[in-house]
Amino acid sequence: MARLNVKPTRMELANLKERLKLSKRGHKLLKDKQDELMRQFIGLIKSNNQLRDQVEADLTDSMREFVVAKSLINEQFIEELFVGAETNVELHIQEKNIMSVSVPKMDFNIKESAVSSDIQYGYLNSSSELDESIGKIESVLPHLLKLSEIEKTCQLMADEIEKTRRRVNALEYQMIPQLEETIRYIQLKLEENERSSIVRMMKVKDMGNKKTIRK
Repeated sequence: MARLNVKPTRMELANLKERLKLSKRGHKLLKDKQDELMRQFIGLIKSNNQLRDQVEADLTDSMREFVVAKSLINEQFIEELFVGAETNVELHIQEKNIMSVSVPKMDFNIKESAVSSDIQYGYLNSSSELDESIGKIESVLPHLLKLSEIEKTCQLMADEIEKTRRRVNALEYQMIPQLEETIRYIQLKLEENERSSIVRMMKVKDMGNKKTIRK
């Protein structure tokens, strides 16, 4: 591991030790954040998978009922039936914080009367398959909106987990080892300089003793 390009002084050694202390503390905090993000992310993924399976099953059932209804009812009537039908959804998006990640919080209001009141048809032209198909499509809409909220949250959290992972790895495998290697180098250099100073002092003292003896 390459060390930092710094002067081997005691002041620099003290600064590096402080940086190492802060780096280790930051590494621990980021690692804890990463672990908590992963824990919550896994829970969201499970919820997402369950909800997606439910939505796909409901949509498949509704489409199956609709195909059966379409084979039993005049196609022109079905087209006229849905020409003016619409569902009004009021969507309000706010933000909530999950481990410093801003994720969407969607509140929606579906006007129940929109589907039932706008679609008008008589019993002679209708069928139970058509009724069930319309009912299932209407009921799946809230789950579909909730699924979009969870999936967007999972996407944002996955991005944050990746960013946190890169920071943890940078500290663990680059910054901290560099600081430790540089600290060892400075300590060895200072010890070497100290030994050299002692040797010089001993030589000076020895030379002084020799001059005293000659006198």
